[in-house]
Amino acid sequence: MEKLINKYQNKLYSNNIVEKDAPLFGALDANIYWNKKHEKISLLNQLFKALSINSILYSEPAQPYKTIIDYLSDLNQKTIFPQDTETRTFLHDLQICHDFNIDSIIKILKHRKSVIIKDYGIITKGNVSPEQAYVVYSSVCFACFIKFFSDYLSLYKQNKIDKKYDKFFQKVISYIDIKGNTKKLPVLKKAPFESEADVYMAICEAGKYVVDFKLVDSYFGNISHKSNDILYISQTGSSLDELKGCIDPCPLDGSSCTAITASSEFSAHKQIVLNENINSILHGHPHFSVIMSMDCDHKENCENKNYCHIKCKKNRFIDDIPIVSGEVGTGKYGLCNTLPDAVFGKRGAIVYGHGLFTTAKKDFNEAFHNLYLIENMCKNKYFERLEK
Repeated sequence: MEKLINKYQNKLYSNNIVEKDAPLFGALDANIYWNKKHEKISLLNQLFKALSINSILYSEPAQPYKTIIDYLSDLNQKTIFPQDTETRTFLHDLQICHDFNIDSIIKILKHRKSVIIKDYGIITKGNVSPEQAYVVYSSVCFACFIKFFSDYLSLYKQNKIDKKYDKFFQKVISYIDIKGNTKKLPVLKKAPFESEADVYMAICEAGKYVVDFKLVDSYFGNISHKSNDILYISQTGSSLDELKGCIDPCPLDGSSCTAITASSEFSAHKQIVLNENINSILHGHPHFSVIMSMDCDHKENCENKNYCHIKCKKNRFIDDIPIVSGEVGTGKYGLCNTLPDAVFGKRGAIVYGHGLFTTAKKDFNEAFHNLYLIENMCKNKYFERLEK
């Protein structure tokens, strides 16, 4: 258990979500194990008694997340309502406690995966493993980042930014690279891949770089490659930087049921490679690609304004990159129906509030480069809109 907790603590730190050694991680094995001494342990032990859980993660987030969450928890009395797809699907909303009251915390964690404690930090839980607590913590920070920047841009365009919001905004952007300077990009394993083992290696390598370049939060995102009429795709719930043993070979003719454990977006990947001369697909959740996909001037007068993420009918672009609506699955508004046509002949396509898909005819080099460059472009476009 100690090894597992150290792993996720280090992931939080390497992703710049917490400061080094900041997280307090507890897990239930034969006994309750805590990764360090802390004054809150006696209170947090009560969570294990009151809830059917395996692990608890408590930490103050690193900057800029700390300032963002301080602002949002001060602005909202009980609940924050981010509109990104991750929150809609997995978190629903973000509940706030305005003091470290263990009874209030228990009450919230009985029906939510996390709780923000104003001026203290975030508590998340794992029902079966510490990984769940890590994923939720990362997702809370991601959701708050998206909401903070999305709301600021929307209010700015309406000339409704007050001094407090602007003060916090200026502090937040002092912690990030707002110029979007490009880094030297890696050269990934080149096609043709001569064996199945080469395909697995290429997928694992590309997935790790997507995480290393912070183009996805926690484990969300997926990756696939078509070879010999088989779509090799990351499994649902798999970490893109740990894909060894987590890649499913799915015959495109449906002759195998291996797709049952594949990414939830398998149907969209399959439709893309069937309809196009495409072999490689990357999907990440870069911050500013998601933020810019939610910047729409038609919301107030839109007949589908409460369902933008699945029913938007507007043809919107960020430069040459289309923005489409859609949801996971194969229904009427499924990504398998909205995404393939949008990404055809383009560098990529962004799904509203969800993330960025890029494709390549051969290996992952073009797809990875476009994933990074489009996110960089979206960041530049965001700050350009604040100058208008």
